[in-house]
Amino acid sequence: MDLLSALHDYGAVTQNSELNVKQRFGKAIRRRRRELDLSQEELAERAEMNRTYLSDVERGEVNPSLEIIDKLAGALGISVANLFSNYGIDLGQKPSD
Repeated sequence: MDLLSALHDYGAVTQNSELNVKQRFGKAIRRRRRELDLSQEELAERAEMNRTYLSDVERGEVNPSLEIIDKLAGALGISVANLFSNYGIDLGQKPSD
């Protein structure tokens, strides 16, 4: 299971948006990339991945692994936690049973 699905299943990612978690994560990646004035090609090279895969991530078409999420955060100069929190992906507490 990938990280985004696990967080959603665990209840750590809330659904306070019509966008699913993959789409919200993709938007966060795109926004940060644009803040840094990077092209998809530049970010893909920094993160050591294929540009078409990065495009799929940004569009919310794929579930990136924890390793990919970590590579993207590093390439964007931000921690994984800040990537999630600064761009509207709520990693709140697990709901009580």
